[in-house]
Amino acid sequence: MASGLDPSSFNSHNETGPRSCHGGLELTNVSSYGPACGVEKNWPALLILVVIALTVMGNILVILAVSLEKKLQNATNYFLMSLAVADMLLGILVMPVSMVTILYGYSWPLPAVLCPIWIYLDVLFSTASIMHLCAISLDRYIAIRSPLHHSRFNSHTKARVKIMAVWTISIGISMPIPVLGLRDHSKVFKDGSCFLTDDSFVLVGSFVAFFVPLTIMVVTYFLTIHALQTEATMCLDQLVPRPKWSTTFTPSFLPQASTISSEKLFRRSISRETRSNSVSGSLFGRRSMQTISNEQKASKVLGIVFFLFVIMWCPFFITNVLVVVCDSEICEPNLMAGLLNVFVWVGYLSSAVNPLVYTLFNKTYRAAFLRYVRCGTSRRRSRCNKILSVSHSRVKRAFFSLDLNIVRVEACLTSS
Repeated sequence: MASGLDPSSFNSHNETGPRSCHGGLELTNVSSYGPACGVEKNWPALLILVVIALTVMGNILVILAVSLEKKLQNATNYFLMSLAVADMLLGILVMPVSMVTILYGYSWPLPAVLCPIWIYLDVLFSTASIMHLCAISLDRYIAIRSPLHHSRFNSHTKARVKIMAVWTISIGISMPIPVLGLRDHSKVFKDGSCFLTDDSFVLVGSFVAFFVPLTIMVVTYFLTIHALQTEATMCLDQLVPRPKWSTTFTPSFLPQASTISSEKLFRRSISRETRSNSVSGSLFGRRSMQTISNEQKASKVLGIVFFLFVIMWCPFFITNVLVVVCDSEICEPNLMAGLLNVFVWVGYLSSAVNPLVYTLFNKTYRAAFLRYVRCGTSRRRSRCNKILSVSHSRVKRAFFSLDLNIVRVEACLTSS
């Protein structure tokens, strides 16, 4: 589109027009905040495509697994599926644009109107990720502390309502960005680069969108672990009852035979007491122990997800706050900007790591992922085609039976 244009004629319409170069000619439809002419491309940035591909493909597998596997269809996994949607959209809408800005030396090469929208999507999906993890931790703690109340009000519909609430909160936190940025470009542009320049919003947003939910997530997670350990101890006490008497007393005037018979009677009474307690509580106890064991395994996997998210996003948000509160003489601006550019991609990487965690530590996810990947290969393609052909034949039979019914109705009408 740029070829054949006269640079002088373009500048006559827009004196402060774009300065991006493409074979010596200026580009139209490019922001006036775009990169200067002759910017050297950072081609190694294209290696980021690997991270983007892993993020998108991995989270698509998570969405498919929760949607198709009945074993995974519970409240926690619905939250994880919604989290995967946020991470997938981050990989589709945010990461590629960030890669392009790196390619152009952190200058904004796109139309200016897209800058606040891109920042909005970035903040939205990143906030949604931490809010989902916070909601998962809080929901699991409530389920452990009040299981009857939680099970009564924890249908699939309720889980969807909670997920909608998480997205609504995330949208509300990030919505001021496009409102401010579209009205005043100086709020999102500085020296040709696209980023938030409003210090108050950066400071408040960092605490509301990250540090507050992070605190809730960590506290409720450790409370959940403590509650599970307490319940496990109580269940073990129910499964292994303690005898009321630990020793027997045999008077000296009783004969030896009486001593032996009294010991036998005591052992029989203890065994009967144990059996009676086991009959009344073994089934409940075993079910409770199995439930607690499953909860503990799930907590370990979620703990890994929480831990990775924290260590990958904390450096960015801590640096983000230091940029605002730290004096420029102490915190050198160029150094802080460089750290932010690195730490933001460390945070993005957490979106690609979650599916790997599920694969390594959850057998159901791992089996589902393997089936979906194999189904896409040439070896399994014929099997998938058979499945599709069977579904197609069922649809054809359904339509054929419908046609027969219509013909019969018409025949009845004509005969009458």
